Amino acid sequence: MDFMTMEQTFTSGVYAKREMTLVRGQGALLYDDQGNEYIDCVGGQGTANIGHCQPAVVQAITEQINQLMICPEIFYHPNRAVFYQNLLQAFGPAYNRVFLCNSGTEAVEAALKFARFATGRQKILAAMRCFHGRTMGALSATWNKHYRTPFLPLVPEFDHFAYNNIEKMEAMIDDQTAAVILEAVQGEGGIYPADPAFLQAAQALCRKHGAMLVLDEVQSGFARTGQMFAYMHAGIEPDLVAMGKSIAAGIPMGAVALRKEFADLQPGIHGTTFGGNPVATAAAIASLKFIQENHLVENAAELGAYFQDGLRAISSPQIREVRGLGLMIGVEIKSKVAPTLAKLAEEGVLALPAGMNVLRFLPPLVISKEQIDQVLAAVARVLAE
Repeated sequence: MDFMTMEQTFTSGVYAKREMTLVRGQGALLYDDQGNEYIDCVGGQGTANIGHCQPAVVQAITEQINQLMICPEIFYHPNRAVFYQNLLQAFGPAYNRVFLCNSGTEAVEAALKFARFATGRQKILAAMRCFHGRTMGALSATWNKHYRTPFLPLVPEFDHFAYNNIEKMEAMIDDQTAAVILEAVQGEGGIYPADPAFLQAAQALCRKHGAMLVLDEVQSGFARTGQMFAYMHAGIEPDLVAMGKSIAAGIPMGAVALRKEFADLQPGIHGTTFGGNPVATAAAIASLKFIQENHLVENAAELGAYFQDGLRAISSPQIREVRGLGLMIGVEIKSKVAPTLAKLAEEGVLALPAGMNVLRFLPPLVISKEQIDQVLAAVARVLAE
């Protein structure tokens, strides 16, 4: 029995799998078990920001595995202390505390719980088209009925307003609102960047009504958009920032950063067994250092503009719009995206959908211009058919 047949036989069935078995990665390239090479614009669904198997991260993980693999937060550990400090330096002086967990959706769950705890309120507002995760609280904030309907009833007191619409948002925020949760770039919803004025208005309205502003940076964080975190394009300071995906270069990890003015949290109101474990924090320390030392923020801004300009230059009646920020890019086309993704794979390019008709590109931030040119040529060929 080959590996694909074996996995398909025993897997839960909740994933639509592609007909390839990936076995190796390096930088922005992936290889399957047949020796085929692909330019990776899936990026581990936004997890491989620094590329695959960066030697510094591999070394940090290996060294830590040989020392200690688990140390729950009832004890102290050097890696955790160092990562707290390094991460908060990346955020700047407005933030002074961090909660560590295991994934982006867990980070969103923690942020929502912290907001309700701090305000004593229940009402949480999110945006239409948003995606915040699949656990029950994060799913309650998520907009798409495809994800929500099978699991109704969800957590009560969640509602949604139109994204990038200040007037609609203002009409819904009041003194009973615990939190407003937003993506600075909507990912699963189709790659829609937030208008800076919209995020600035969200912060002002939350401060006015005593609500917490939560920014979901799970997919857009860690240099992806040409800033360390995408909300920084708007010059705001959210009360809570949820992180995940690329935080530890592929090792499962999530985090929430808390603004200094955030109300004190009490021991025992939340927790996790594996959050902040020594291996994940070793990877996260090395990954953050790699981002900073290799100027990946600037790289994402420069190459993102180059990639988007190249996509806009493609002459194809299939293309409706190119949207994005940095190297978080969407191409809306006039047909369903699945056949286009399959044809791109045949051309040696792996990409993602973002809804039914949006091609999503999340390449490692170490991708080269030459590799981007190959992707652009492949997209042009496929959309010309």
